[in-house]
Amino acid sequence: MRPTSVAMLPHAPASVALARRRLRSELTDAGVCDSAVDDANLIVSELLSNALRHARPLASGKIKLAWFRRGDTIEVSVSDGGASTEPRCGPSTLSSLGGRGLGIVESLAQRWGVRHDNGATTVWALVDAPSAAAPAGARVTAPVGAAAIADFADLPDLDDESRPSGPATRAYPA
Repeated sequence: MRPTSVAMLPHAPASVALARRRLRSELTDAGVCDSAVDDANLIVSELLSNALRHARPLASGKIKLAWFRRGDTIEVSVSDGGASTEPRCGPSTLSSLGGRGLGIVESLAQRWGVRHDNGATTVWALVDAPSAAAPAGARVTAPVGAAAIADFADLPDLDDESRPSGPATRAYPA
């Protein structure tokens, strides 16, 4: 059984801060290193902000945030009632007022994607999460291997058309 946390949050901007506090507390208590907690928090902030800005709430009127840890990887996911467009990483310019969120997610996550189920849209991301006991600065930088991905039973098998483009890990342009 994998440890899972689920939070049903109001479809409101204040939910982002609530989610970040709860995620930080639980990941820190689980012994995840600070830099991984920061990465997971930034990803959750971006995913929740996108859901609030672009999507409808679930039928319950809420947004669902879930996360779990398997070894040195955490999956975070945000589920909403969907939108008229598909979440995707688009180009942004230096003068853009927005549109960088999924680029940030892509740069911090091992992998991310979108799945649809029963009227819900879920955007998920896998985050490197070594324990705080790991040597300072140690991070898993290799892409997740097929065996590790198999541990995440609820991830869909991605064909080439639905696989996020770009390398599994890359730096966000300065």
